[in-house]
Amino acid sequence: MSADTSKATGFFHERRGWLIGGVVVIAVIVLVVIHLLNAEKVKPGTPAQVVSAAKATLGNMPETLNELGTVTPINTVNVLPQLSGYLTSVGYQEGQDVTKGQFLAQIDPRQYEIDKQQAQAQLAKDQASLGQARADLARFTQLHEQKSIAEQTFVDQQFTVKQDEAAVQADQANIAQFDLDLAYCHITAPIAGRVGLRLVDPGNFVTQSSSPGIVTITTMKPTTVQFTVPQNSLSKVLQRFTASGKLAVTVYNSDNSKQLGTGALYALSNQMATGTGTVTLRATFPNDDEALYPNEFVNVQLLVDTLQRAVLVPTPAVQSGAPGDYVYLVNADQSVSVHKVTQGPSDGKNTVILSGLAAGQTVVTDGMDRLSDGAKIKIAGPKSARPAAAGRAPAPATSSASAQQRGEQRVPGTAIASHIS
Repeated sequence: MSADTSKATGFFHERRGWLIGGVVVIAVIVLVVIHLLNAEKVKPGTPAQVVSAAKATLGNMPETLNELGTVTPINTVNVLPQLSGYLTSVGYQEGQDVTKGQFLAQIDPRQYEIDKQQAQAQLAKDQASLGQARADLARFTQLHEQKSIAEQTFVDQQFTVKQDEAAVQADQANIAQFDLDLAYCHITAPIAGRVGLRLVDPGNFVTQSSSPGIVTITTMKPTTVQFTVPQNSLSKVLQRFTASGKLAVTVYNSDNSKQLGTGALYALSNQMATGTGTVTLRATFPNDDEALYPNEFVNVQLLVDTLQRAVLVPTPAVQSGAPGDYVYLVNADQSVSVHKVTQGPSDGKNTVILSGLAAGQTVVTDGMDRLSDGAKIKIAGPKSARPAAAGRAPAPATSSASAQQRGEQRVPGTAIASHIS
C-alpha cells in the first residue's frame, strides 16, 4: 500500500468519527427536549391550600358610635373676693373635699365694722329727727284744724316728716350693706366639691373680683362627658333618644385599656358646628369611684341600637379590595369563590353582613394570602374561637373585659362599629 493510500484512509476514518459524534450529540439534544416537553404535560396540579373556615350565623349586634370626649364637671366655681381687704386666714387644705357653706377664707373685717357703726349712729340721729318731725306734725295738725296756723306751715311739716322717714330708710339700707360686706369678709364654699391648689396666701391684699381669685372648687361626682357625633349619625341618635329618652354611654381611658364608667346620654346641643359638621352631646356618670377626672380626654362609646338576628361572620373573613368588601365563599367542590358583600357594624370579633351572604354558608377566615377565585382549598381542623351562636348577642365592644381579652384598640374619633344611615 502506498503512502498516499494510507493517508486517504486515515482521513476518511477521522471524518467518519466526527460525523458519528455529531449524530450522537444531536440525538441526545432531541431526547432532552422530548423529556422536557413530556415533563410539562405530566406536571401535577397546584396543591390545595390549607385554610380555616367558619359558618355564617345569626345573632344580635350592638350598633355603636366611637368618639373622643372630654370629662366636663357639672360645676366649676372660681371663688373671687367680693370686696377689698387683707386676707387674714385660709380655712381649707389643698385638694380637700368641702361642703356647701364651709369656711374657706377670711378678709380683715375691721374697716367694714367701723363703717357699720357709723351707719348705725347716723340711723339713730335720723330716727331722732323723724320723731321730732312727727311730734311737730301732730301739733300742727291740731292747730290746722283750728285754723290757727298758715296752710303752708302745715304742708311744709308733712314734707319734713317724709324726708326724715326717707333718711331713716337710707340709713337702714347702709347698715344692711355693711352687714353684707361683713358676710363677704367671711368667704364660704358656694357649692360642694373639691378645692384645688391655693391661689393666694394669707397676708396678701385682695381686691373685688380680682384674678385669679381665692380658690377653685370642682364637683367631682356626679360628672359629665362631652363629645361630638357627625351629622350623618345624628338622625339615628335623635330617633332613639326621642323614643327611649336614654342611650347607654361607656367611656374608656385614652388608650382603651380600661373602662372608666358607664352612664347615659342626657343632653344634645341645639345647633350644629358648621366648621366640623358635628353636634355636641353630653352624658352623665355617677363617678362614685372618681375614675373620671375633670378635663380628662376619654374614648366614648355610644350605644345607638342593637341589630336583632343579623348574619354574623368572624371579622377576619371580610376583605377589602378592587371588588369592594368581599369574602371567600367555600363551595361544595372544596374550591373558593370571591363573594361581594355589604358589611355592617362590628364588635371586633364578629361583623354583620347586611347583604350578599346567608346564614349557614361557609367562609374562609384564615389562610387567604394566596387564594384566588376558583382555587382549591383544604379546610383545617375546627377553630376554638367560633362566632356567636344563633340568637345570642356577641359581647359588645363596650365591655372592658372583652376588649382586654382581644387586645384590641379602637381608634379615637372613628365610628368603625356604626353604619347609621
